Amino acid sequence: MSFLENIREALRAISGNLLRTVLTALIVSIGLMALVGILTAIDAMRHSLGETFASLGANAFEIKAKGYGNRFRRGGVQAKQYPPLSYLQATLYKKELTRREPGTVVGVSAFISGATEIKAGGEKTNPNMQVVAGDENYLRIQSYALTQGRTFSPAELNTGANVAIIGQEMKDKLFPQASPVGKYIYALGQRFQVVGLLEKSGSGMGGGGGADRLLLVPLETGNQLPRTGALTYDVKTATPSAGSLAFLQGQATGVMRAVRNDRLGQEDSFDIESPESLTGTLDSIAGKMQLAGGIIAFLALLGASIALMNIMLVSVTERTREIGIRKALGATAKQVRLQFLIEAIVICVLGGTFGILLGVGAGNGVALLAGSSSFFVPWGWVGVGLTICVTVGLLAGSYPAGKAAALDPIDSLRYE
Repeated sequence: MSFLENIREALRAISGNLLRTVLTALIVSIGLMALVGILTAIDAMRHSLGETFASLGANAFEIKAKGYGNRFRRGGVQAKQYPPLSYLQATLYKKELTRREPGTVVGVSAFISGATEIKAGGEKTNPNMQVVAGDENYLRIQSYALTQGRTFSPAELNTGANVAIIGQEMKDKLFPQASPVGKYIYALGQRFQVVGLLEKSGSGMGGGGGADRLLLVPLETGNQLPRTGALTYDVKTATPSAGSLAFLQGQATGVMRAVRNDRLGQEDSFDIESPESLTGTLDSIAGKMQLAGGIIAFLALLGASIALMNIMLVSVTERTREIGIRKALGATAKQVRLQFLIEAIVICVLGGTFGILLGVGAGNGVALLAGSSSFFVPWGWVGVGLTICVTVGLLAGSYPAGKAAALDPIDSLRYE
C-alpha cells in the first residue's frame, strides 16, 4: 500500500470508531490548546510591547517613585512605599539634569483623569477620555505628532492657560465635519480652546486608546484643575544617542537621589524603567508561563497518548480477522505496522490541528484583553505543535502497531 492509501485507510478506520476517536482527539486538542494558547499570548504581547517601545523611543527611560504599581515583592511581602514624585522634585530634576547634559530631553507630565467626558456644541464623548498635563517636551518625548494646529506657546505654559491639544477620537465625535482648531470644549468643569490635533495612533499595550483619547493641557494648567488629591508626576528622560543611555541613567540616578534627599547608604526611593528593564521583566514572566503551559500540555498529552494507545489496542483486537486477510493476500509485517502507525498519527494530527487553531485564537484573545492591537500567529510554535502531534502518534501507536504486525495470519483468520 502507498502512503496515501494508508492515510485513506486510516480515515476509514477512524470513521468506523468515530466517538472514541473524537474523544481521544479532543484530549490532544486540549493539551496543544494550552501550550499554543499560552505561547501565542506571550508572543503577541511581546510583539505589541516592541511596537510600544518603538513609538516611545528605545533611548528613553522613566522615573517613578518606588513602591507604586508594584507594591508586593516575591513571596507576597509588601514592598516599602516611598512618597510619589512632587512637582518641585520633577522640575528640579529636569533643570539639573539638562544643565549637566545639555543634549538631554526631559519631559514632565501628570495624569489628571482617566474617565472623563468631553463636551462641545451639544455633543459629548464616551466617558473614557484621558486628561494629561504636560510640559513643552511631552509631545516630543512621547513621539506624538500634530496633524493640525500648534503646540503650546511659552506664555501658555507659564501662565497655565486653558488651551488643549486633543486626539482623533475626540475630534471625530465632537467635530466630525470641521477642524477642531480654535473651537472650545468643556472638561472637568472648565472650558478649553483647542490649539492642536494629534495624529491617529491606535491603542497599544495596556489599552487606553493611545493618543486618540488624549486631552493634553499645559502642566501649569493641570496643577490648577480641581482634584481630590495630590497629583503624581511622571518624569521621562531621552537622549539622542543610544550609546550614552547607560551613562545618562547613572547621571539621572545621582540627580534624583539628591533631589529626593536619599541618604548615603539608603536604597533609591525611585525606580528607573527602560525598555531593557521592562523586557527583562516580561521575559521572566514569560518563562514562568511557558513552564506552566508546558506542564499542562505534558499532562494532557500524556493522557491523550494513553487513551490513543488503548483505542489502537482495541482496534487491533477488533480488526484481527482483517489483519489476517491482509497478510494472507501478501501484506508484510512492515506494511501492517505502518498502517496502524499512520492511523495513530492521523488521529493526533487531526486533534492537534484543532487544538492549535483554538490555542491561537485563545492566545490572541488574552493578548487583546492585555492591550495588544494586532492578531499574531506564532508559526514556529505551530510547527512545534504539529511535531508534538506526530511524536505522540508514533509513541502511542508503536506498541499496538507492533502487536498487529506480529499476529499470525492463520490464527487471525480463525479469530471471531
